[in-house]
Amino acid sequence: MLIISSLQFEKLNGLIPCIIQDFATSKVLMLGFMNKEAIEKTINENRVTFFSRSKNRLWTKGETSGNFLQVKEIIVDCDQDTLLIKVKPNGTTCHTGADTCFNEKNSTEGIEFLEKIINDRKANPIEGSYTNSLFKSGINKVAQKVGEEAVELIIEAKDNNKELFLNEAADLMYHYLVLVVAKGYKLNDVTEVLKKRHKTK
Repeated sequence: MLIISSLQFEKLNGLIPCIIQDFATSKVLMLGFMNKEAIEKTINENRVTFFSRSKNRLWTKGETSGNFLQVKEIIVDCDQDTLLIKVKPNGTTCHTGADTCFNEKNSTEGIEFLEKIINDRKANPIEGSYTNSLFKSGINKVAQKVGEEAVELIIEAKDNNKELFLNEAADLMYHYLVLVVAKGYKLNDVTEVLKKRHKTK
């Protein structure tokens, strides 16, 4: 829990450096500064607000562009003088139009990208979405689909058709992730179990 009174504002004349990180991709989006009022506003509105040194006032990121930074988690460093705020960006972060202020592409790679899409469908249902139709069908139906896709993958594994095998592997992976999300877990929860198993062997 963030205790504002414990932060070391005096080191930078009432300001605290704040690193903004995408909670899904772990990419650093930007660096800003906050005073006590900015932190309080950020917590109360669940949107990142900085103290603008050039404008000498509070400044909510996205107040002009609409590209707000929705707060997911706030972490204080060991010296109590820097904040790490994990966010869900509503659009690009940099005023230049780039994804980040460091001109990096902010995107997930690998299976995490698919997990992010599935989570978004769960939180923001879209009419006609196959993923949403699975969520609506209930956990038993989702689990059944995983079983069906596993059988189809086994069948294709017996042949040497690369395209069919990879397509069935992709189908199984997708439905497996839907099941994990439907149960309220994250892919990282599964990988942590695997890491613990690895350490015991």
